[in-house]
Amino acid sequence: MVKRKIIWSNKAKVKLFEILEFYTKRNKSTAYSKKLYKKFSKELVLLNKQPEIGIKTDLEGVRGLIVEEYILFYEIYPDMIVVHTVWDCRQNPDSLRIK
Repeated sequence: MVKRKIIWSNKAKVKLFEILEFYTKRNKSTAYSKKLYKKFSKELVLLNKQPEIGIKTDLEGVRGLIVEEYILFYEIYPDMIVVHTVWDCRQNPDSLRIK
């Protein structure tokens, strides 16, 4: 089993921050944001062990890992997994830009 490093693109970091910040402001608490972040982290550990578990997309080499109502779009490389973006499935799909 190859151990790959998980790399978050700048876009993915921004999207993740926006999601966590939204719930922190809405709930006036960090509890749910922390829970959601732990869920993402747990799923990425599993992804590192089994990188092909995500669903294939129309973009060659890009897969999507479903985490609750979000999809983490990523690519697998020999030494790393790059998370390109975090997508809230409740948004308009026409505005989705992965890379």
